[in-house]
Amino acid sequence: MPQRPATPLPSPHLLTRPMAMELLGPDTAVRIDTSVGYHSRDPHALSIAFHLLGEESVVWRLDREMVLAGSLGPTGEGEVHLEPAPDGKLLLRLGAAGHRAVIRCDQEELARFVRDTFLLVPQGTEERHIDWRPLLDSLRR
Repeated sequence: MPQRPATPLPSPHLLTRPMAMELLGPDTAVRIDTSVGYHSRDPHALSIAFHLLGEESVVWRLDREMVLAGSLGPTGEGEVHLEPAPDGKLLLRLGAAGHRAVIRCDQEELARFVRDTFLLVPQGTEERHIDWRPLLDSLRR
């Protein structure tokens, strides 16, 4: 059976932006340097890397549509929950119940970043940006 020629993948795109966020404690907020990233080869997700002093960065991956939904109202499942804060910020609750970190960030700045990812990979075209060859090659072994 002849194989169809593979459709070429669009060129990969990478987007990163530094963003200040705060870790909220019971009585105080601590600023954390972070960077938000997006790679078109993983088109549904964005990453938030928390750069901690003297340690490796801690990276969380979030669904980009969930981030936009979380700016409108509470959303999330499992270890990732988002909700708008009364002060116009966005709260990210990351981790398992009882061990959850609460992070506050600028809602508009993060939403702007997510909108920029949709300029790179429009909604509905995500599957065309995924390189399925490594998975298919591993299944053929």
